[in-house]
Amino acid sequence: TFDPKPNAPLEYRGPFSAIPTRTVGVRVSELFPQLANLSHKFALIRSLHTFSNDHGVAGTIGLTGSRSGAVDLGGRQSSGTPQPAAGSVVAKARSRQAILPPYMVIGGRLHQGKKTITGEGGGRLGALYDPFRLEYDPVQGTRIPGLQLPSDLTPERLTNRHALMTALSRAEKVAEELYAAKAIDAYRAQAFAMLTSPQARAMFDLSKEPETLIRRYGKTRFGQSCLLARRLVEHGVPFVQVNWSDHVEAEEDAGDGGWDHHYRNFQIMQDRHAPWLDQSLSALLTDLDERGLLSSTLVLAMGEFGRSPKINDKAGRDHWEKCYCALVAGGGVAGDRIVGDSDGRGEHPNSHPVTPADLCATIFHCVGLTSENLAAMNLTATGHVIELLF
Repeated sequence: TFDPKPNAPLEYRGPFSAIPTRTVGVRVSELFPQLANLSHKFALIRSLHTFSNDHGVAGTIGLTGSRSGAVDLGGRQSSGTPQPAAGSVVAKARSRQAILPPYMVIGGRLHQGKKTITGEGGGRLGALYDPFRLEYDPVQGTRIPGLQLPSDLTPERLTNRHALMTALSRAEKVAEELYAAKAIDAYRAQAFAMLTSPQARAMFDLSKEPETLIRRYGKTRFGQSCLLARRLVEHGVPFVQVNWSDHVEAEEDAGDGGWDHHYRNFQIMQDRHAPWLDQSLSALLTDLDERGLLSSTLVLAMGEFGRSPKINDKAGRDHWEKCYCALVAGGGVAGDRIVGDSDGRGEHPNSHPVTPADLCATIFHCVGLTSENLAAMNLTATGHVIELLF
């Protein structure tokens, strides 16, 4: 993808060429021509590494910066309480009275096999800071799973149910004394407002966008999810997470298909994943920039780990946690920038090794969270701000 090795042996470099970007001396895979033309808008981290090659464990680390409470494919759980997702931390810091929740995820719950990957929620901050989830379907459009109404529930019945809920809330005198209960009431009211407010629902209606812009993002689930993410950012949602696919595997019926390319890696990359990512991510960066939003919006594109530098016997690449890439843009990040480098075969970092904990610390830095703010939430940043990005 973003750290090609044109001089490595064929069984490492693969069949694709490396092309120049707008940044002098920096090349990326030929499968990403649109992003290559936007390199002045983003930085590439080429020295990411993490501490597990299990999707569940590495996924938890990627979302939270910690393996605490992670569950692997065999069902074994790491010691400790699950830490909150970076989005949950930002949500708590930026939560305020508003129509939209402060942490929104577009896409279903991440999972491997039948096991949900730990780390998308509030963790020790509590369920109040779990994400509010949207799903985009190319046929049905935007869905709000948590607010889907039973078919027999008319607007009149909904209003009556709200009146009943209000009456019951008055009777819960003991619970109302608890701050958490009051917070949950506010969250429930927020959800109800999303159901009943035409203005709020209009925020999720992509048909309001020009057809040319819809096509620019690409009519894939991921592409339209990125367009929806831009609308949420424009309406002031502090943290938006777009999941490429619900599942890690590469089956076509799991969203746009996961990136777990143990076989047919090069065919899938050439036919599907690379052109879709190139189109959608470049459209998002350009759209945010044209609207004057990129400078105040941090954009981070990453996975839970990388793929093995050496190609396997199924024309695929396996799990590789020792060295991989991320793309970072906006929010004060300098363009034309490379952070770290890897060895000649892309197997290990050569300089400036970076962890997901460092990325979480960098996110917190960009939204103005200090160590004192985190301590007030009973949290500690275990990573370090990646100063080379700025």
